[in-house]
Amino acid sequence: MTSTERSRPGSDEGPRDSADALIDAWLRRRPDLDFAGVSVLTRLLKLRNHLNTEVYALFGEHGLTAPDFTALVTLARIDDGDGVAQQRLATEMALTPGTVSVRIDRLVHAGLAERRPDPASKRSTLVALTAAGRDRFERVIPAHLANEERLLAALSSPERDQLNGLLGKLLTEFEGSRPSAGAGRIGLVLAPAHVTIGMRAAVGLPPVAGLLVRSVEPGSAAARAGLRPGDVLTAAGRRGSRRRQELRSIAALYAAAAAASSEAGTGPVELTVLRGAGQLELRLDLPAPLDGSEAEAAPPGSPAEHTI
Repeated sequence: MTSTERSRPGSDEGPRDSADALIDAWLRRRPDLDFAGVSVLTRLLKLRNHLNTEVYALFGEHGLTAPDFTALVTLARIDDGDGVAQQRLATEMALTPGTVSVRIDRLVHAGLAERRPDPASKRSTLVALTAAGRDRFERVIPAHLANEERLLAALSSPERDQLNGLLGKLLTEFEGSRPSAGAGRIGLVLAPAHVTIGMRAAVGLPPVAGLLVRSVEPGSAAARAGLRPGDVLTAAGRRGSRRRQELRSIAALYAAAAAASSEAGTGPVELTVLRGAGQLELRLDLPAPLDGSEAEAAPPGSPAEHTI
């Protein structure tokens, strides 16, 4: 990116933003450095600050903080009427039990939740919303949804869909993924590209945006293809085709598998693999269709890895 290029390709018709000014200043100071990543992350962080200000203000109008709101709506979402164990709340909210206990204490103090004895265990209690808590939820949630619509008013429906897809693709790389029960598998555990780059740098290897093989299930399709731990999957495509899709994400691997599949859904995939200092091509025969829409986020607290 040069000092004369905008940090938002394809956005020349709109006004410049504060990130443009920041990147331009850095490019004038250090034209030898690449600030493309900074332009993306700076906008994400600046938007987070703007959005948090607006969202938190609405919570305050309803007598809630952001942690209060999260605990309130989580209880409303998962409680079937008998109460919810605190450990389940911790899992759902991806927090420690101690942090959840503090948040529930706030709701209890405000009269929005209550603790009940757990009939299945004398050592634990269940948490449920009170009538006041349910009433607060019914008042805040429509206002919150309308507020979110307002904050996205600058984007058309197609633009929202595009942004949502890109953000979901990126978030999946930090959360990890796994196939749902009964879904097809090829027998790999893969590290995402940002982890691959970091691990290669730690041993003095150049950066490569690919999926690092962490483990191979014995007897699996991946094992039969000759894949080994330490390999880096960099591209994939249909057998006999010169076109290759870069494997910067697990979504790209699922897409490549779908494109390479035959009508029966089990066509081979040609993989470009880095092994040590060398590059090789391996054929991966799919034992069953791979459907990325059937994969799900890894459990909270799990490593950022993809089981496929």
